[in-house]
Amino acid sequence: MAAIDLAVIGGTGVYRLASLQDAEAIEGDTPFGKPSGPVRVGTIRGRRVAFLARHGEGHSLPPHRVNYRANLWQLRQLGATRVLAINTVGGITERFGPRVLALPDQLIDYTWGRASSIWDGEGGEVLHVDFGDPYTPSLRAEVLAAAARAGVAVVDGGCYGATQGPRLETKAEIARMRRDGCDLVGMTGMPEAGLARELGLDYACLTVVANWAAGCSGDAEITLAEVLAHVEAASAGLPGLFDALLG
Repeated sequence: MAAIDLAVIGGTGVYRLASLQDAEAIEGDTPFGKPSGPVRVGTIRGRRVAFLARHGEGHSLPPHRVNYRANLWQLRQLGATRVLAINTVGGITERFGPRVLALPDQLIDYTWGRASSIWDGEGGEVLHVDFGDPYTPSLRAEVLAAAARAGVAVVDGGCYGATQGPRLETKAEIARMRRDGCDLVGMTGMPEAGLARELGLDYACLTVVANWAAGCSGDAEITLAEVLAHVEAASAGLPGLFDALLG
């Protein structure tokens, strides 16, 4: 299998890569079942890129039902060694308002009941991976450098809090997360990052801030229309960033 220079996992509102050329849809199965949908493999600036929509191309999978193990296994099976995950999130602290792109460097896992390890079968290998730095520093540095070359503003750092979903959080939950040190809140950051580490994949998370989290900007209700509008606006810089990353 020919190497893939970069695999991209798209989150809410990011269901395709507009700059992906000559894409082939690859359906597959894994020891953990089927991925969220087809992996589309094509080229950007002559480099092989794979794209997978985390929630399915029609956004049919809620966060707690995504088959994270199958998704990452399939990407690795196709030859990917580096994964850039795009995650739509809410902002908690001041630097992370709507339409901001950010590259967190830490996370806290509040999820439960998800299949969180490759190594959970009877008689299988037990592996305790080092996860002190949940995102690969070298890939983060490459993404930040590419953003600078492309003139795309990306906030460097921050702590991602991964919640269970699919409901949004209460004001009290967000207040607790702020006290815990979280800057961003999303529903898909784990177990994806941990599984990538178990599989030996370089992994970084590029967050798209779609709204203020509950209680962080008055009492305004969070609507899907608002979220999608902010995601569309913030995602406008992604093609240039990918071009710079792969150029």
